[in-house]
Amino acid sequence: MEKVRKITKKDKLEILRILEEHYKGTGSALKYRTPFQLLVSTALAAQTTDIQVNKATEKLYADYPDAESMAALTPEEFIPYIRTLGLYRNKAKNVVALSQKLMTDFGGEVPRTREELTTLPGVGRKTANVVLSNAFGIPALAVDTHVFRVSNRMGLAQAATPEEVEKQLCRLIPKEKWGEGHHWLIWHGRRCCKAQNPACGSCAVMHLCPSRQG
Repeated sequence: MEKVRKITKKDKLEILRILEEHYKGTGSALKYRTPFQLLVSTALAAQTTDIQVNKATEKLYADYPDAESMAALTPEEFIPYIRTLGLYRNKAKNVVALSQKLMTDFGGEVPRTREELTTLPGVGRKTANVVLSNAFGIPALAVDTHVFRVSNRMGLAQAATPEEVEKQLCRLIPKEKWGEGHHWLIWHGRRCCKAQNPACGSCAVMHLCPSRQG
């Protein structure tokens, strides 16, 4: 976690207002048609870009669009579809297992609670929050590597764990905007506040950022 000076709540709210203005209407870069496909794509996205996931899942979802068809696969049959992705062996094992659990425990439907979602193999709090907010419109704020980095760097949160960042952000952002707030932060992290060489000179909140360079 990067150490930055503290900023006022007023400054934090102004940063969020500006980010909302710049990224309003943005959404997930993952391509999916159903809650199940979003669940699988999010699970596959760990340590992999959304662009790479989308390339892999185009053929995967054409052949196996739902939990029922995917549950019938073995991990070995699944691997060729995602061999270009990081950690593909473990991901194949988890996706097949979660598809099977959806069939046996949830009638093939993706559950709508975090508690149920996180019983699925390979599904943690972040993935569950992505599905809740994007697939079902249920207030949830997913903290991925971009959100974690940007929030700490800009002083919106000061926390060593994604769960604590989530708690701090949820206190700042109105509940009805938690899902949107995730997208403001993730897109700012991708386009501007990058892990290496952040583009501070073109950042709309540079004047408020406690970590600004230059």
